[in-house]
Amino acid sequence: MVTVRPPAVAGSFYPADAHALREVVGEYLGKAREGCAPKDPWPKALIVPHAGYMYSGPVAANAFVLLEPSRGVVQRVVLAGPSHHVPFDGLAVPSNTAFETPLGRVQIDESARRLLLDLPFVDILDDAHHWEHALEVQLPFLQEVLGVFTVMPIAIGRASPQHVAEALETLWGGDETVVVISSDLSHYYDYDTAKRIDAATARSIEALEPERIEHEGACGRIGVQGLLGAARRHSLVASTLDLRSSGDTAGGRDEVVGYGAWAFTVSKNGSP
Repeated sequence: MVTVRPPAVAGSFYPADAHALREVVGEYLGKAREGCAPKDPWPKALIVPHAGYMYSGPVAANAFVLLEPSRGVVQRVVLAGPSHHVPFDGLAVPSNTAFETPLGRVQIDESARRLLLDLPFVDILDDAHHWEHALEVQLPFLQEVLGVFTVMPIAIGRASPQHVAEALETLWGGDETVVVISSDLSHYYDYDTAKRIDAATARSIEALEPERIEHEGACGRIGVQGLLGAARRHSLVASTLDLRSSGDTAGGRDEVVGYGAWAFTVSKNGSP
């Protein structure tokens, strides 16, 4: 039975019209190319923000543009982020066969879902995905840079970084798989305070030191920490691509939300 999860935040977080959405994403990616030409090899993993596009879209584009050379090679995206609406224990995957955006449908990777459901802390929970924007807003960018691919959306509830790391390890794969972690940074501090907190989080990410990320440092902290643990085991190197806040993009500076983008690539001295 085909069950499609329709877009929940089209028209609010990003345009609901396909043509307008493609134009907006294309504009962000075009500006990102000006700052850093995509090159091979592409990243194995990314951390990207998940606010409305007017706030965090330019930051996210600086990460997603690096996947353009992988088009036709990457077949699966493991996409994980925090649950903003539904509290639950562990990690949640959807029962749907596809997620839909104004740009079309993205098929759920059924083999990946089966593997995750063998883990004791992973369950099917559609409620955790129905209204969740943190995963949805990444899909139009991925559709534009990758074309055809499958996705394994993972909502993170009351879980440990070790749970996330184990789930990522289960689906790590090779060149055919890319990991995307969705997380904003600090929330509702004044501009200068947020800048200090976010800079500290960026240093922790670059050092692959998950234990140094404070609770207020990232709303998707557990997912980020889980990726950092996996990145250490796989000898990945983290690079900060962009670090801004809503005070830099589309908001005032009294209370801001921080956004960052990071790429994780294989160390020249390590192995994937």
